Amino acid sequence: MHYLDRLQPLALFVMRLALGAVMLGHGYQKVFGGLHHHVQFVVSLGLPAWSAYLSAFTEFFGGLLILIGLFTRIASAAVCFDLCVAIAKVHFHNGLLSEHGYQFPLALAALAFALIFFGAGPIAFDHIRAAGSGRFK
Repeated sequence: MHYLDRLQPLALFVMRLALGAVMLGHGYQKVFGGLHHHVQFVVSLGLPAWSAYLSAFTEFFGGLLILIGLFTRIASAAVCFDLCVAIAKVHFHNGLLSEHGYQFPLALAALAFALIFFGAGPIAFDHIRAAGSGRFK
């Protein structure tokens, strides 16, 4: 099974594409279509209004950065934190598998968590940036 090890860069690429696309899409809806509504919703949860802006822009720009593989570890940490807050404050009381449950944000948080530790892989701008700075692995 060692031949599968050569495909690990592809696996990281697919993880990034999946997480980045979903987060970018969710963030886009909030930033460009319903920021005021998102702020009201977050305030109704007992969180400060500024955290709604932070979460919306984290989802949008964090998703974009993860998608292209730039500052992946930092963006993944921010997205993972955002998703953990969403699970705790919005989804957890619905249970794991029920409607509006936390199964989907949990899966996304797991992807983000993995990317924090594995990084973007060689099919990413992080890899090009590291090569240009002399930190090429």
